[in-house]
Parts: sequence; structure tokens; C-alpha cells
Amino acid sequence: MRFRIGNIQVPSDPFFLIAGPCVLEDLSLAMDVALFMKELTERLAIPYIFKASFDKANRTSLSSFRGPGLEKGLEMLGRIKEEAGVPITTDFHEPWQAEKVAEVVDLLQVPAFLSRQTDMLLAAGRTGKPVSVKKGQFLAPWDMKRVVEKIESTGNKKIVLIERGTFFGYGNLVVDFRSIPIMKETGYPVVIDATHSVQKPSARGNASGGEARFIETMARAGLAAGAQGVFMEVHPAPDKALSDGPNSLPLSRVEELLQELLRLWEALK
Repeated sequence: MRFRIGNIQVPSDPFFLIAGPCVLEDLSLAMDVALFMKELTERLAIPYIFKASFDKANRTSLSSFRGPGLEKGLEMLGRIKEEAGVPITTDFHEPWQAEKVAEVVDLLQVPAFLSRQTDMLLAAGRTGKPVSVKKGQFLAPWDMKRVVEKIESTGNKKIVLIERGTFFGYGNLVVDFRSIPIMKETGYPVVIDATHSVQKPSARGNASGGEARFIETMARAGLAAGAQGVFMEVHPAPDKALSDGPNSLPLSRVEELLQELLRLWEALK
């Protein structure tokens, strides 16, 4: 299934990239990341979509930073879209938010914890915008067929599925790379989330941890298994990030990884 997300077509050649900071910390940082990623991906000829969340509704602790909220967040995303000139995606958390979010973004993201929520999927589908769904950490890859059917029931057939790991006991995730070809059987593009896949849920007590040293491994393995896109949370200083710092890729490591992934993509072809 081929369709457009903003000004890019998916699936694409080479792979397409969804990347940005986990949460909208402030407009300046988000804009800097968007402009950095745009320059880099244009130079490497990689189709690019900027991602950041206006609200992290499932933070481990009540005291954790959640983001600027819906109204201010969409205003920030709109400015990034206009000034950086890149397609935008963000996650939403309640069905009523779908229409408002769709007015700004090019791709609506359904979070992993909400991937089975029928009302969320129907609301996303009814906007007519492309929809990405992260496979729930609790779902088998073949269960995503039912997720797809719910969105398709709205007449929307612009769907991206994202692999982000599966619960492996308490505080750990693993990626079963068989899930990528299994989800591709739906006929829709599949993306490997190379950063959330190395997350350690609630590992730091009041926040999630992560093993960022394995991000490159996950990205390479995902493409080798057949993924058509890569998702990454990137940040100029992950140790200072207000959300998901332990499983974010520093901007200083992004170009080397993308160069490597391009070589791998050509070899796979």
C-alpha cells in the first residue's frame, strides 16, 4: 500500500525516518532538532518526518514533565511544520483530540498503550489523515491485523505499523524480529522503533530507564528484518532531556548511524 505523508511517499526508497525529541520541551529546542534533522536527511536523501509529543500522558510518576499540552503543543508543532518545512507527527491520547491534532499534523500516532482502544483507532481513521499505530508491548504481532481492520472500517487505508518491543517480565522489553514480516502481511509499511525498543519501563523507580548503546543495533536489525522505516527519539543532550533521555540517541550520533543504515539498505537491495 503506497500513500503520502505530507510531501513524502511511503514506503520509500531509501527507508523513511521518523525522529525528534520525545516531548516538546520548548519551541527553541524542538525547532533546532527539526532544522538539524531536515538538513541532514536532505543531504542524505532520506525522507523525513519530525516527531514530538505535546503530552506524555503515561509518564511513570505524577511529578514527571508531561509537555506543553494540546493547544500550546499544536501551536508549536504548526510553527515547526511551517518554518522547518517538514511533515509532522505526534501522538494523541483521547478520541476527541484526533480532529484537532489532524488539523496540524500529517500523521496521527496512536500510542502503544492505546493500540487496542477501538474508539482511538476509529477517531484517527475518520480524520482521513495517515495513521501510525505502535504495537502494544502486550500484543502479539498477528494481533495488529485486528487493529488494521478497525482503522480500515472508516475507509482509511493510510496506515503505518510500528514495532517497539514486547514486555519481557518486569522492567524489560525485547524485540521479536519475526514481528516485522508478520505485520507486513497486512500490506502496510512497518517501522522499527529503535529507541523505545531499548527502554527499561519504570526501571528508575519514578521514571523509565533505557540502554541507548543498543539503539544502532536495533535500527540495523529492524531494516535487515524488512522494516521500511526507522523511528528514533533524538536529542542534543539526552542526559538533560525531560522525557526518555536514557533511550534517546544524541544528535552527535545520528549522521553516522544514518550513513550506516543507507549502506545496509543498498546491500539488502
